[in-house]
Amino acid sequence: MNTDDLEDFEAEREYKLAQEYQDVVGMFKFAVETERRFYLANAVTVTVKGDSARPLIEVEMTDAWVWDMYRKTRFIPSVKVLSFKDVNVEELPSEDILPPDSI
Repeated sequence: MNTDDLEDFEAEREYKLAQEYQDVVGMFKFAVETERRFYLANAVTVTVKGDSARPLIEVEMTDAWVWDMYRKTRFIPSVKVLSFKDVNVEELPSEDILPPDSI
């Protein structure tokens, strides 16, 4: 396998993952971005531990989907992420407030 074949393989996997994301995003309430991964989840709890300059951020998610093209199973019943870096949690808009042509 040469470099072009590997790049084509990865590009195809990334494309399929993006398509899967479009298919499942409406099933979730939250989008969570960490320094290493992107998740969709229906329940998210964020806890900040410690009061130092670098507190530990603990994010617990249930009923989650993880953006990772190398995982066989992207749906996860529960996941806990520990990080010293920024974590972004966004509540996704519900389908009933989205214009019909955007779905």
